[in-house]
Amino acid sequence: MEYFYTPQKQISSTHCLIEGMEFAHLTHVMRRKVGDAIRVLDGVGTAYDVVIEEISRRTARCRITATHTRLNEPSRRLILGAAILKISANFDFLVEKTTELGVAVIVPLLTERTIPRHARIERWQKISLAATKQCGRCAIPEIRSPMSLQEFLRSAPEGAARFIPHERAEGMRLSTVIATLGREVALCIGPEGGFADEEVAHAASAGFVPVKLGPRRLRAETAAIFSTGLMLLEA
Repeated sequence: MEYFYTPQKQISSTHCLIEGMEFAHLTHVMRRKVGDAIRVLDGVGTAYDVVIEEISRRTARCRITATHTRLNEPSRRLILGAAILKISANFDFLVEKTTELGVAVIVPLLTERTIPRHARIERWQKISLAATKQCGRCAIPEIRSPMSLQEFLRSAPEGAARFIPHERAEGMRLSTVIATLGREVALCIGPEGGFADEEVAHAASAGFVPVKLGPRRLRAETAAIFSTGLMLLEA
């Protein structure tokens, strides 16, 4: 079933409206017609099975036939702090794939070795919305404004498990602690050159446990996607 997005303000107890870019996609790209059944998500945790009742010049009016709460959403809430990458397409890929895997929040990080200092929030939100619809989720990840690593460390929710994958971490691998994790996890991933030793030490003092991801050195975007998969595929 095809997924489309409409904000909560366009949804009542019995009907919803689809407008704007989603309307164009519904009518001009997917060529849906009156009587067709589709699924609509509100982006904050609910999906609706609907039947298209009316299509006007700019709006599709749909009748709700079923409601699904937290459809295909993981039980664990993952807050991912990921350093902005030098090649913008790589961070785009990171946003897309971690969305598909179930991440709840993505925080672009500015670290000591981060090269680009710009943010592409609107683009990342569009990528995340498309990925949310593609994989059948009903909550669009929140993409926050960029913040420094120090700000991210301070913002981690009280009680959340906290990890910082690092190639020189001693002992514990992230894969060995997955079964013991609670409902909320904060994870920070460094840039292409990795975190500076001082940043890792600062994170450790803030309660972030340095962990290994495995015997091989991973690209930054691969580390983010791999870590997200470990934490959420069974959640």
